[in-house]
Amino acid sequence: MPPGARDYVIVTAAYWGFTLTDGALRMLVLLHFFQLGYSPFALSLLFLLYEAAGIGANFIGGWLATRYGITRMLGIGLSAQIFGFLALSALSPGWAAAASVVWVVAAQGICGIAKDLTKTASKSAIKIAEKQAKAENAQGRLFRWVAWFTGSKNAMKGIGFFLGGALLEVFGFRVSLWVMAAALALVLAGVLLSLPPLMGKSKASTTARELLAKSRGVNLLAAGRVFLFGARDVWFAVGVPVFLYSNGWTFAMVGGFMALWTILYGVIQAMAPAIIRRSPDGLSTEAPAARLWSALLALIPALLAAALSASLPLAPDKVLVAGLALFGAVFAVNSAIHSYLILAYAGSEKAAEDVGFYYAANACGRFAGTLLSGLLYQWGGITACLTGSAVMLAACFLTTLALPAGRR
Repeated sequence: MPPGARDYVIVTAAYWGFTLTDGALRMLVLLHFFQLGYSPFALSLLFLLYEAAGIGANFIGGWLATRYGITRMLGIGLSAQIFGFLALSALSPGWAAAASVVWVVAAQGICGIAKDLTKTASKSAIKIAEKQAKAENAQGRLFRWVAWFTGSKNAMKGIGFFLGGALLEVFGFRVSLWVMAAALALVLAGVLLSLPPLMGKSKASTTARELLAKSRGVNLLAAGRVFLFGARDVWFAVGVPVFLYSNGWTFAMVGGFMALWTILYGVIQAMAPAIIRRSPDGLSTEAPAARLWSALLALIPALLAAALSASLPLAPDKVLVAGLALFGAVFAVNSAIHSYLILAYAGSEKAAEDVGFYYAANACGRFAGTLLSGLLYQWGGITACLTGSAVMLAACFLTTLALPAGRR
């Protein structure tokens, strides 16, 4: 196996392990505190620092990975996640509610930093590994590698949702966290022993201006990513779970739907290279594809909001589930194209910095979507969440119109 392909396999396997525990953690926290009587909106607040921490972690993580090497940053991300698990396990049932919330939010913030440090390092490693592996169709391989990495990661996250519920039921909150910390420690050991220690190390930017001055393609794609992931989380984070629960679904049914949606979304992401027509230069058809799929995606929540407002004879929860299944399929292809384009636009010498900048924008979108999901649902129900999603996706489409379709 060529060195680049070997490194790609190791990084992907490590990120699978991380994402499996990250998905399980989200379900553990959600289920545990729901059982303690927290409202859905209060539950969303527990995740706000998790999302906010990712903004800075992505931004500075890319610079750190360029300066100190991707392997080291991947190790730091995994170590931070283990520390976050152990901190959460120290939560005592005898603490006051306010102290418990502060402790959980702080621990979630550590896990948010861990998630985005690990993601930035892993995505950057693909760019480095792809450059190392010698083959004729470099751009085609890069798209396949990115699509498989991103799609399989999301499938693992969905499986993690199931895993979190199973661990909570079998072991309880504290022991489940210990089990996941131990498993992640094995992943960490594998990464440190298997990957080149200075992988991806290069001369990092020395000024804030240089760090922020990205190429036009990277800047535009980052702006589009804010709207794209904000449009997903504005319904995914709070609106849909609360709506389904209010329409007679059990919590297990809600968690199962969210997990299944995430798994199928990941599977379709991995299939994206077979759906998108490829170009020799890697941009001339891929950039227009981002525009087309953004336009299609914007129509779905708008039509779904109109259908729910029209009082159709069908049960509203069934209408929502069918509409969001279609949304998930189109969103998966759209997200896969974006994930490929950031590496296509990124410079090979400072790929980690470009990727970190891009995923900082991604974290901004998730933070805004999570906050708006609770606020819009409280104000206007699921229809308001879907309308907000449609507006964000329209902004994403307008941003993609300016994406460069060629290399300078």
